[in-house]
Amino acid sequence: MPSVFNIPLATGTIKNMVSRCAESLKDTYEQIRLKMITLGLIHCDETGSRVDGKICWVHVASDLDYTYLTINQRRGQIGMDAANVLPHAHGIIVHDCWSSYWKYQDVTHAICCAHLLRELNGVIENHPEQTWAVRFKNLLLSMKKVHDKALLSDENEVSYYHRHKFDKEYNSIIKTAYEENPLPEISAKKHGRKKKSKVLNLVCRLDNYKESVCLFIKNLCVPFDNNQAERDLRMVKVKTKVSGCFRSEEGAQEYLTIMSYIGTARKHGINAFTAIREALNGTPDIIFN
Repeated sequence: MPSVFNIPLATGTIKNMVSRCAESLKDTYEQIRLKMITLGLIHCDETGSRVDGKICWVHVASDLDYTYLTINQRRGQIGMDAANVLPHAHGIIVHDCWSSYWKYQDVTHAICCAHLLRELNGVIENHPEQTWAVRFKNLLLSMKKVHDKALLSDENEVSYYHRHKFDKEYNSIIKTAYEENPLPEISAKKHGRKKKSKVLNLVCRLDNYKESVCLFIKNLCVPFDNNQAERDLRMVKVKTKVSGCFRSEEGAQEYLTIMSYIGTARKHGINAFTAIREALNGTPDIIFN
């Protein structure tokens, strides 16, 4: 501002402007939350950010049309419940398999396969003896190819032939994975089993959550990855990297309220300048028109 208009602005003035804008968006922010609850598919994710020297967690619930960001001192279910979206959702939620998401029973879960590919690449690079990992990676990529082709062809579903073929290969790979990573035996001297390796934990996860991993091939409305949520969190990561931290949780929430509004506006073809101008003029509901 000083270099453009030759008008010096105090830090307090800027803070007041941000607070004023966030205050004007309270009703709109709540409307975005209510929209999220009614959606048939929600992308979910969380990322850490420093607030007053402490780690807090920014939670996002979003889709192609809406972005809803909140902050909480907790990463797990307490933080998710505080966002007040997932406790009321009844559709499909796409996530990275973080354990807290599975506590929501009234939704259908879809696992981000891009996260699985990164884990599989780690196994392939660090444990070349794990032959099943290469097969599973190739399976996911083949499923994605068929999924994308079906969407481009405006098909309603993937053919039975492909679904059956992928299902059979999935089961075969899991069988091989257990053969290469047998479950630890129960010790007679100690209670319970030995701790599982990271590779075995991944195998068990792929086995237990098969339906959620494969949901994108059975329901073409479900994406292969959770990139939407990651994109909606990107500005938070940039803000944290540039500024280092937020001074207060209140200030962080004001920022997230504004960014939820701007993110939603952009998805409706409204640029950030116009969106902020309308917010300060008292007409932020243009994003719903």
